[in-house]
Amino acid sequence: MQRRLMSVATVALLCALTACQHASTTPASATDTDPLWQARDFVGDGVFTEGIEGPAVGPDGALYAVNFAREGTIGRAIAQADGSGDAALFVELPEGSTGNGIRFDSAGLMYVADYRGHNILRIDPRTRAVEVFAHEPRMHQPNDIAIAPDGTLYASDPRWSADDGQLWRIGRDGRAHLLETGMGTTNGIEVSPDGTRLYVNESVQRNVWQYDLQRDGGIASKRLLIRFDDHGLDGMRSDARGNLYIARYGAGVVAVVSPQGKLLREIPLKGRKPTNIAFGGADGRTAYVTLQDRGAIETFRVEHPGREYGR
Repeated sequence: MQRRLMSVATVALLCALTACQHASTTPASATDTDPLWQARDFVGDGVFTEGIEGPAVGPDGALYAVNFAREGTIGRAIAQADGSGDAALFVELPEGSTGNGIRFDSAGLMYVADYRGHNILRIDPRTRAVEVFAHEPRMHQPNDIAIAPDGTLYASDPRWSADDGQLWRIGRDGRAHLLETGMGTTNGIEVSPDGTRLYVNESVQRNVWQYDLQRDGGIASKRLLIRFDDHGLDGMRSDARGNLYIARYGAGVVAVVSPQGKLLREIPLKGRKPTNIAFGGADGRTAYVTLQDRGAIETFRVEHPGREYGR
């Protein structure tokens, strides 16, 4: 065939021309050229309320956060060609419910900590149907949630009026199990990439605790990972290397802490009161941070993808 008779030089020339044509017609993603660790706006001021939290990236690649325009809602932001996010109402929560932390499981279902209703809600993004997955009257205020590789949920449960808190495990059957009480103001919570450790921080006391996760979902061997001397702690997430990204409420930074408890860096933000963080983007290396004082979402690029990227 003629294709087999082409010279090596001809083949090389055709390959080069094809590559050039592809490069000229395929626009580069805005994130491809963004420097690491430099925050910029994704969703601007006042689009969300001061109760903005969540956030989480769904299977569709969109970013979800609670309290879009008013309390008791969830908003959905889609990245545009210029790197900004176009946010719109996604769902109204049931009367009396207000969301906080959001997570997605491996099946693409959304779980929302409902701090007013003492619930963990479950939402099917395809139908937008909302149901109560777990209800526990003994919860003070379910705040943030983490999900283990096997689908088990863990929830922080602060009581701000007393500066204390609790820690819960929610099984795949929706049953809640109290793991620990008498803690500080439990807030940010995360599972390590290999599913062997659980991290929980205390906002007012500024501690980050580490536990070993047992086969039955229980916890053991509590020890201090790191303590900060000032400002508060809020939501946190892990990258694929096990580094924790911690929202430092009042400090206006995201702190990056190694699995050994070493502070690796602090990423400055435009706002002063970050409430939580999530990873997304085409390669999992785009971080999104919700800001209470701005009702906005900032974004920056990171070195390693989030632990749930590609799950």
